[in-house]
Amino acid sequence: MFTGIIKAKGKITALTPVGGDLRLSVTASELPWAEFAIGESIAVNGVCLTAVAFKANGFDADVSRETLAVTTLHQLKIGDSVNLEPSVSLGERLGGHLVSGHVDCIGRVKGRDDDARSVKLTIGIPAEYRRYVAKKGSICVDGTSLTVNAVDHESFSVNIIPHTAAVTVIGTYEIGTEVNLEVDLVARYLERLLANNDDSAITKDFLEMHGYA
Repeated sequence: MFTGIIKAKGKITALTPVGGDLRLSVTASELPWAEFAIGESIAVNGVCLTAVAFKANGFDADVSRETLAVTTLHQLKIGDSVNLEPSVSLGERLGGHLVSGHVDCIGRVKGRDDDARSVKLTIGIPAEYRRYVAKKGSICVDGTSLTVNAVDHESFSVNIIPHTAAVTVIGTYEIGTEVNLEVDLVARYLERLLANNDDSAITKDFLEMHGYA
């Protein structure tokens, strides 16, 4: 599990085809790589990957064809910056929201506007995932936990403060940039509970009464 709080920006140093898949190499001087072990999970732009090798200043991870097909990792080039977050440890502060690192879909930046010192981003999301996005709810964009400011029939908007723009790849977004999106886990579980035709006490009226719907 992850929190959506980016710990470092890494740089892609190699993209090596291996048996039809891809091995990527990432460097980042901010993280204590000597403390990590092979097999650890590290989110790269919000995609949970397994580290297969470590170096003094980074790691290698294999990316399957399925992951390449359903995320933006297939667009990476040598020299590109990526958001990095190692998996959360028990007892660690949960500063964002619970994130699985399993990308739901790819979104596209449709608007970028200055809003005082922040930047307002409007991001298009595929129709089948819009029901999981709610105003003031959480969404994970390239591994970064963000609060949704508004939702319409085809997109949502978020505000990016200067700190977030500086320490993540979000500061480089332009109109047309494609991003990995992971919707809030709570929204998915609520949908599942409401879909069950049983005598559960959890109903739509119950959720509305307590501010969850």
